[in-house]
Amino acid sequence: MKPEWKDFLVDAGAEFDNGSVADFGNAERERRVVVSGDVICDLSHQGLIVAYGEEAGSFLQGQFSNDVLGLASAHSHLNSYCTPKGRMLANFRVFRRGESYYLRMPRAMVESVLKRLRMFVLRSKVTLEDADDALVRIGLSGPRAVEELQTALGDVPSAVNDVLHHNDITAIRVPGPHPRFELYGELEAMKQLWNKLNVRCAPVGAGPWALLDILAGIPNVTPATSEAFVPQMANMQLIGGVSFKKGCYPGQEVVARMHYLGKLKRRMYRVTIDTDQPPAPGTEILGAGGGETEEDQAAGRIVDAQLHPDGKVMALAVLQIAAAEAGGLHLAGEKHPAVSLETLPYSFEMAAAS
Repeated sequence: MKPEWKDFLVDAGAEFDNGSVADFGNAERERRVVVSGDVICDLSHQGLIVAYGEEAGSFLQGQFSNDVLGLASAHSHLNSYCTPKGRMLANFRVFRRGESYYLRMPRAMVESVLKRLRMFVLRSKVTLEDADDALVRIGLSGPRAVEELQTALGDVPSAVNDVLHHNDITAIRVPGPHPRFELYGELEAMKQLWNKLNVRCAPVGAGPWALLDILAGIPNVTPATSEAFVPQMANMQLIGGVSFKKGCYPGQEVVARMHYLGKLKRRMYRVTIDTDQPPAPGTEILGAGGGETEEDQAAGRIVDAQLHPDGKVMALAVLQIAAAEAGGLHLAGEKHPAVSLETLPYSFEMAAAS
């Protein structure tokens, strides 16, 4: 994060924890307003990798699960980077600015992804860099987010995954319970944009923004879940994160075989957990047995979890389908709180159209 941007946020009331904005002075209020009101959020907890050079597109095309070469500057998509065994090392959103490709992912994933990608550059004419200081990132969400952004920029991306470039500010429409946008630009332009949006939009911390991802059913792979899931286990094929028509990439055989020949045994669900303490990513979920007998079996893992304003925890979890259908799920640990399935905003049947 640019020091000047951090100073700007501190002046706006931001309180930091481990390098991310925890809140703007009232975490409970921010959790309430994010699900129903208009909010803005600093997205510096999300890191950026930039790839540029004559062969940047073709290099990324050979590494990732989605069609990078088919990505126009007016569009973005979700994507993933897999091991040869098809397990996701990371997932991210890809978009373009000029001739450069940007990968937006949790900040904690940037170093490991950069290191691995650089191992395969060899003679390719591509440069890969940590772009954390290159672009300031802001999130905007709410029932009136479209009107607010129109007032600030003059136009907005009309559909999810669409991109609009306006005077060096890049606006991307992303999934959410209300219209939601990611905004990217250089420091001074983003300061001005924040001040315009801050008139009628409440600033919130990183946790409430992550809750919107959970409500939208969008997973974020973190160090705790890296290499834990193939893309289909995290519903990536349902949310536009996998192309089954592009060429080879690491893990492509495994991903394609599961799509065309295999029977999916695990998928991602949205769940509520009867606790007010969000479990860490990777925490185990157990099947029937109440946490006190040998009947307990590992049923899945938490992808991400955040406190919901109703007082319980809302989470995304990859679960064995059979265990999810059987019920009786609970979180591993001493108190083993109950885990209940919720409805995702998209259908599991979308896979048939892929």
